[in-house]
Amino acid sequence: MQQAIAVLDSGVGGLTVVKEVMKQLPHEKVIYFGDTARSPYGPRPASEVRHFTRQIVDYLLQFNPKMIVIACNTATAVAIEDIRARVSIPVVGVISPGARAAIKMTRSGRIGVIGTDGTIRSQAYETALRQISPDIHVYSEACPLLAPFVERGLFSSDRAHSIVEQSLSPLKDKPIDCLILGCTHYPFLMESISQVMGPEVTLISSAEETARDISTILSQRNMQTKSNEIPIHQFFCSGTPIVFRQIAENWLKEYISFIPVVWQVPTII
Repeated sequence: MQQAIAVLDSGVGGLTVVKEVMKQLPHEKVIYFGDTARSPYGPRPASEVRHFTRQIVDYLLQFNPKMIVIACNTATAVAIEDIRARVSIPVVGVISPGARAAIKMTRSGRIGVIGTDGTIRSQAYETALRQISPDIHVYSEACPLLAPFVERGLFSSDRAHSIVEQSLSPLKDKPIDCLILGCTHYPFLMESISQVMGPEVTLISSAEETARDISTILSQRNMQTKSNEIPIHQFFCSGTPIVFRQIAENWLKEYISFIPVVWQVPTII
């Protein structure tokens, strides 16, 4: 049986990473868990996020995955080393890939970061950026309204622009040329964020770079799927599946339109 890449997030945000994985690695099976019943993670204490992340990883291990992808910035910031110490398979996060992508793109060395309260409070992006380039200037801003807005499926609504404008107003006057979308929910709002920040600011989503990391690790360890069969992906959520399924099918439609998708809702863990 084909071993899957297991991807987890606090809700629907990690689907932005899944989309890139399906695009770059079309023969790899994905098992996804969105913790929609307990989203968002941003306002929660780090100890609670670590506990939730352990629970989800334990749930996903029953499927014998070959890799764990923590496609949540808050969980990556506070739990990735804990998970790496608990499992024997590769564990990939989304912060280091996002930081690398921003360093490649910046011209001025002045980078903005938006994220949940938990991600910004952890200073994980500042640490990752300065490990690569110690002289970088980082301007961080918590945007606690955005992830719950996406979770409700409102990212295409008329309210999207105004809520993004309100959230990003503290960064408008900062001299940045790159903005890291430090929450995997934020690419759902890419159009509005781009309009608010203007064409001179390059938006950095860690999803594409994270998928490259996954591909590199699989190649280095000779773990790529050898079969050319179309994989059957599985999607799980801890809350009601109605909105989750609508968002997932809409976001991934060009990649899963001809792929059987198994939707299941486990008991909240």
